[in-house]
Amino acid sequence: MRLYRTTTGLMLEKGGAYWSLTGIDWDAAVNTDDLAGVLARETPPAGAEMRRLTTGLDGAHLLAPIGSQEVWAAGVTYFRSREARMEESKHAGADDFYARVYDADRPELFFKATPGRVVGPGADVRIRRDSKWNVPEPELALVVNARAQIIGYTIGNDMSSRDIEGANPLYLPQAKVYDGCCALGPGVLLVGGPLPPDTGIRIAIRRRGAEAFTGATSLARMKRTPEELVSWLYLESSFPSGCILLTGTGVIPPSEFTLEHGDEITIEIDGIGTLSNRVGE
Repeated sequence: MRLYRTTTGLMLEKGGAYWSLTGIDWDAAVNTDDLAGVLARETPPAGAEMRRLTTGLDGAHLLAPIGSQEVWAAGVTYFRSREARMEESKHAGADDFYARVYDADRPELFFKATPGRVVGPGADVRIRRDSKWNVPEPELALVVNARAQIIGYTIGNDMSSRDIEGANPLYLPQAKVYDGCCALGPGVLLVGGPLPPDTGIRIAIRRRGAEAFTGATSLARMKRTPEELVSWLYLESSFPSGCILLTGTGVIPPSEFTLEHGDEITIEIDGIGTLSNRVGE
């Protein structure tokens, strides 16, 4: 079961059928008690109406699955990320920081984006003008309600400026937070429990029609559990509308690779779908 945010409102995909949800906004839906159970019973949330559609999404354009939620991110949750961060920061003398956080009880958590800096399927992500080494980071994104409950999963692209972060860890906000720095979509997979460990995550980057990079990993390679990351994030912070939490990446292009304007980025996660974006100006 998947919930989509579109130009015409909320849409539900279930068992090959599509439903329109009216009378409810994204924030209210995300924070509905037992949202997956309610929609599975074809009972609309309080104040909403459900209407079955005859032609898929009925021509609606997909938007990023986010309302007023903040986007946060976890770092160094895969060994591949640990290696890459150590490599990029070794000249700044900070490579040991990433080895330590990989093994520590406390995870690295950082603010990633406001809703206005997030783009949806088919929209342009951006690379910073003051950076020369930029990569996409394909990530499982948790959709979490105000009560710290994971209500579903979507795909996230955590755009990163590796040269800025590598110059000094204190530059992390500049490397991560800027206009068009994050993509989410295509919709939210609503499930009542965790995803299987063998859930695959794949990325492909095409440049001028040719393959420039491909990579893959699985959730089995993730060191921390989604529930663990959520518990740390909510430990001393409240999120009245819920939040989106990116869980880290296990796929990073080689050091000689950097994104260029016009590159096409496609990320797939088993069971969730495909998120495609272009690197804009």
